[in-house]
Amino acid sequence: MKGLVIKAHSGFFTLHRLPDGAQFVARAAGRLTKGKHVEDALAVGDRVTFEVIQSGGPITARIIEVEPRARTLSRHDPIIGSAAREIRQVIVANPDLAVFVFACAEPEFTPRLLDRYLVGAEAQRLPVLICASKIDLVGPDQAKALFAEYERIGYCVIYTSAVTGQGIDELRAALHGKLSVLTGKSGVGKSSLLNALKPGLGLAVGEISSKWRKGKHTTVVPELVRLDENSWIADTPGLRAYSIWDVTAEELDAYYREIAPWVSRCAFSDCTHIHESDCAVKAAVARGEISQARYESYCRLREELSQQRRW
Repeated sequence: MKGLVIKAHSGFFTLHRLPDGAQFVARAAGRLTKGKHVEDALAVGDRVTFEVIQSGGPITARIIEVEPRARTLSRHDPIIGSAAREIRQVIVANPDLAVFVFACAEPEFTPRLLDRYLVGAEAQRLPVLICASKIDLVGPDQAKALFAEYERIGYCVIYTSAVTGQGIDELRAALHGKLSVLTGKSGVGKSSLLNALKPGLGLAVGEISSKWRKGKHTTVVPELVRLDENSWIADTPGLRAYSIWDVTAEELDAYYREIAPWVSRCAFSDCTHIHESDCAVKAAVARGEISQARYESYCRLREELSQQRRW
């Protein structure tokens, strides 16, 4: 039988059988999890083949095969130790869309945090939607001014208000038929948005998030919840760390959409776009073709990644 992993905890996996939705609690066949792995063998979002092993009791199925992943939302394993740093911790397998929720106010919009999220998504080839929440606090003109640069460079931005209902239908349509991952710092209004999309959904996701955030060393793995018959949502804490784990300083320029096209025009193949002369990127900044704010974001993140390598 075919199934979707909707919950994972301590080697136990809750499966949603396709297509009827019956649920089973499973363990993985030993050959799937034993031996050396460069990433988690099983994660929420994996599509699997399983067999029923009993009709009752706590364990009712065995996972015997995991389908190849189209993409992952992942990070290096955060456990301290050089060996662990080479292991990819898969937070969600096969996500179709990452939704980055940022409030227009309360809390204040932090573009450099959004830039970090976007770099991580670009590095993992994960489609992105930016959700500007709480538009009712600032009005449409100010909201669009906050996110105008991201729209200019090609990102889709949906402006929403859980209070007025603005943008909710558009957001629901964007999520339909997908396995979507929502992230954003505390207070941006994710639960309110989810309740506007489907009453009670925000409460369900909030309970899951609280459970997975307990304890200093809890693995960051969400449980999938259903928006509708064809749509799943995972709320994902800890994405700030994920966003830069798989990126080196030298390749960072490839993940800034407006910087990448200029890289090949620089005089030096290893140009950092910070100190060198004859730099096409700096020239584009001077002409206003790359925003000063995004360029400064790039410089800061590149320095951070360079420091990490020295550690």
